[in-house]
Amino acid sequence: MDEETRYEAVSSRDARFDGEFFFAVETTGIYCRPSCPAVTPKRKNVRFYPTAAAAQGNGFRACRRCRPDAVPGSADWNVRADVVGRAMRMIGDGVVDREGVPGLAHRLGYSARQVQRQLNAELGAGPVALARAQRAHTARVLLQTTALSVTDIAFAAGFASLRQFNDTVRQIYARTPSALRTEAGTGLGAAVREARTTGIPLRLAHRGPYAAREVFDLLAAETVTRVEEVSGEPGGRTYRRTLRLPYGTGIAAVDERSAGSWLEARIHLTDLRDLTTAVQRLRRLFDLDADPYAVDELLAADPLLAPQVAARPGLRSPGAADPEEFAVRALVGPSAAGELVETYGKRLDVPCGGLTHVFPEPGVLADAAPGPELRALAAALADGGVRLDAGADRDEAERALSRLAGVGPATAALIRMRALGDPDVDPYGTPGSERWRPWRSYGVRRARSAGRVPG
Repeated sequence: MDEETRYEAVSSRDARFDGEFFFAVETTGIYCRPSCPAVTPKRKNVRFYPTAAAAQGNGFRACRRCRPDAVPGSADWNVRADVVGRAMRMIGDGVVDREGVPGLAHRLGYSARQVQRQLNAELGAGPVALARAQRAHTARVLLQTTALSVTDIAFAAGFASLRQFNDTVRQIYARTPSALRTEAGTGLGAAVREARTTGIPLRLAHRGPYAAREVFDLLAAETVTRVEEVSGEPGGRTYRRTLRLPYGTGIAAVDERSAGSWLEARIHLTDLRDLTTAVQRLRRLFDLDADPYAVDELLAADPLLAPQVAARPGLRSPGAADPEEFAVRALVGPSAAGELVETYGKRLDVPCGGLTHVFPEPGVLADAAPGPELRALAAALADGGVRLDAGADRDEAERALSRLAGVGPATAALIRMRALGDPDVDPYGTPGSERWRPWRSYGVRRARSAGRVPG
């Protein structure tokens, strides 16, 4: 898109581009999402930025009406396999907060200077600024949804000091943390301050229509007992699962009924520093950063898929909340995975209903699991021979998986599609799927729903 096309999107308040770019108004010092309901500013006063961090770095603060920090992420980061796309996925997963820029660069196989240069050149902000913008959003969520102290929130969001936290919030939101907490009209309300007992309530934003029924049907069919459960009737179901996270464990619940442009969710964490990572893993599981407009436009050109696209727009290609867990499940199947949980899984300190365990770590399975194929996969995951983290190289991961005994091409491709969130994979050899590029993962979902792919 050139700048004139972006301005047309802003003038028409086109929500399809929320998260794809941001615009800032020089006369007000505010940046917004394209669908902001405020009066459209004059073209001469508008500047465009590829990320919220770039707008913040140029001195603009977030709009109070449209909350540009709460938009879905750009679908580009799921599509792209280059260093910028991989870096953005890892920053979203909290790698910079936990390991710093050197840790991010090491995972990418580049120097810190090279990563800094590439992100600045394309996104207008380096890894520190991008992580800072994400921390600010996490802080706002905690301020407005929990009764935690400001100090606890500062460190839970990933800030190194209370002063850094206060300065960042003032710069981005033009308010103190206390003022941000007490302000009205955010849509979150004071009642949710009971989050210490009910979990942190979240609105997981998505772009465009969201075909939730098919996602929940798939999750219900794949449920592994003790780790996952789906309750309720179709249309009003809740998906709940345990999470193994960098600092502790968590339990997440997501409701099927989409409330406008988001899914309602709640997360219980043993360590609040895991909030950013937990949210990103749910976003990948539910494929919330997808661009359904681009996907449906291409798939609607297929005469066999067009009726289904028209009837059920916004079909997603679900990912995985834990990539390593999914790889094991893809190899052994749901029933055997449940047996692994019962035998080798770690029990929660406080079970919640049918959720009693987190899925066993690869290192545990590598030493004790039955079957040489499973032990080989678990060992490769444990020692880094196979990398499935948010920034993994998808081609290399698939090659490494295919070298393992018992992991055939179809299983490796399925892991690539789900665990690595690749939008352009066909694990089933679907006839004619080449014409669905670069959205074969979505075309396969459509074809399976229509009964064109067995299983």
